Amino acid sequence: MLGRAARLAYLAFGLLCVGLGVLGAVLPVLPTTVFFLIAVWAFSKSSARLERWMLEHPRIGPRILEWRAHRMIPLPVKLTAWASMTASLTVMIVAGAATIAIAGAATVMAIGAVYIASRPSRPVSSPLPPQH
Repeated sequence: MLGRAARLAYLAFGLLCVGLGVLGAVLPVLPTTVFFLIAVWAFSKSSARLERWMLEHPRIGPRILEWRAHRMIPLPVKLTAWASMTASLTVMIVAGAATIAIAGAATVMAIGAVYIASRPSRPVSSPLPPQH
């Protein structure tokens, strides 16, 4: 059982992540789904009502449920993530950002891109039971 302070901290963190996720829906340089996944995790520790709201939300809920059930990232989401990373890095380069900032961002994006690639795009089907 969590204490009141811990519960409030998870709640505040979840609300912050929902806010960042909403911003990510309109800003191409900020992810959306990852913040919603973190938010639903934080709400699972602090507010069953907000967790249920996110899971039942018609736009966010299906992606979260897919992630929980299969740890999968659908191909269109992967393509959007990779395109957003590429666009963000391109903007940094064209805008003349410092080389260290570009290198740092490219490193973080590369780690994210590899992780995204490592997730299945469809639910992995279980092997068929042996036939007798």
